[in-house]
Amino acid sequence: MSLPRFFLENQVLAAETEAVFPLRLAADDAKHAKVLRLAPGEHIAVIDGASDYFECEIVDFSDSLPLVSIARHEETAAEGPQVILLQGLAKGDKMETVIRHATEVGVAAFVPLACKRSVVKLDGKKAAAKTERWRAIAKSAAMQSGQARIPEVSEPATVGEACARLGGATAVLVCWEEAPESASLRGAIRGALAATCTPAADARIAVVVGPEGGLAEEEVRRLLDCNPRAALVTLGPSILRTETAGIVAPALALYELGGMGNGHG
Repeated sequence: MSLPRFFLENQVLAAETEAVFPLRLAADDAKHAKVLRLAPGEHIAVIDGASDYFECEIVDFSDSLPLVSIARHEETAAEGPQVILLQGLAKGDKMETVIRHATEVGVAAFVPLACKRSVVKLDGKKAAAKTERWRAIAKSAAMQSGQARIPEVSEPATVGEACARLGGATAVLVCWEEAPESASLRGAIRGALAATCTPAADARIAVVVGPEGGLAEEEVRRLLDCNPRAALVTLGPSILRTETAGIVAPALALYELGGMGNGHG
């Protein structure tokens, strides 16, 4: 059975000198731990500020923070392939749905994309508040699904700003409903790995999904021009909603790279 999982921002457990010490959880995580009714003798999984994985035993939880001892220290798993999702800003809680479920699948980072056809327009203050909300969702989903790391969630970017970050990616997969049937995600990934002599485990793949109205043609052109291994891909004959494509496309990419299910026990 998987253990409840917690991420520490600053505490490095290897630096603790006492056998029993307080686990410096963020306030919301401490509250979550209380809700779980963690009792002495129970074990939890902890990823500390140095991204090290520990299994800790609760010694006492009568105060606001649990007192724990280290039961086991496991070597940090190799990172494995990284899939970054550039998701067109979508209406309502669709972005939250994508971030939650794509985190569970194993997406390493998110770039919310302000596209020409995005119905949602976010100014500075709204964008910052939304980003904080999305980061909290990514953290919660990473804890719940047993990921080794919390995905990074960037502030919303324009297509131009996103293109400036994609030059070093192993491949950029642009999901577009007008892509030819032959434009397979598998073929694009395999071609990019071969062209760069990159093992699948070291790949850094960017997946681009447009908003409800899809990507505009000029946006597609810019994305294809930003990286020599950028390619149009189709997700099959069905027309998928943006929030469905935002989960399915990175899941398929991770599956092709052999990176599904790489979290700690």
